[in-house]
Amino acid sequence: MKKLLITGFEPFGGETRNPSWDAVALLPNQVGMFALTKLCIPVVFRDAARSVIETAEQLRPDVILCIGQAGGRDAVTPEFVGINLMHAGMPDNAGNQPADEPIAAEGSAAYFATVPARQMIEVIRAAGVAAKPSYSAGTYVCNDVLYSLLARYSGTDTRVGFIHVPFAPEQAKAGVPSMALGDMVTALTAAIGALE
Repeated sequence: MKKLLITGFEPFGGETRNPSWDAVALLPNQVGMFALTKLCIPVVFRDAARSVIETAEQLRPDVILCIGQAGGRDAVTPEFVGINLMHAGMPDNAGNQPADEPIAAEGSAAYFATVPARQMIEVIRAAGVAAKPSYSAGTYVCNDVLYSLLARYSGTDTRVGFIHVPFAPEQAKAGVPSMALGDMVTALTAAIGALE
């Protein structure tokens, strides 16, 4: 049995829920050949990545897959790259609001995800859920986590990926795309299957 550490985020930006964690929490404890360890992480620059790395150091997972909310997107979007930049349009949950700061002062400009993002898109679509590629995880806490994990596990056997999900229907204002939580669970289950 392989080990998968899968994370979602706490609510932020005045929301009372975050579908990234809601969907992760609904996943079974085993998908295919993976035993899942689920972790809810804070929407706080640096602290979020630190909490994932601390858990991973103990668990020693084969794969780390982080899930985040991208309000306004109309599909599940596996991320292809994390960039060495923090820029917050609004404060994180600890009040931090970095402006055009590097995540790692001497770090690489970017790292590519080490999970099969393209294959994930294909299997999510095959499961009947909308999926698209994303070549930008933004510059908020999601990207901070993705970049930090890719930097930490670069050159190791631990694979790292990130998937954004849309708003849940009860979050979305009129005209803003959303997705049923059940569809997110279906998509993530399919994506995990692509890791085998």
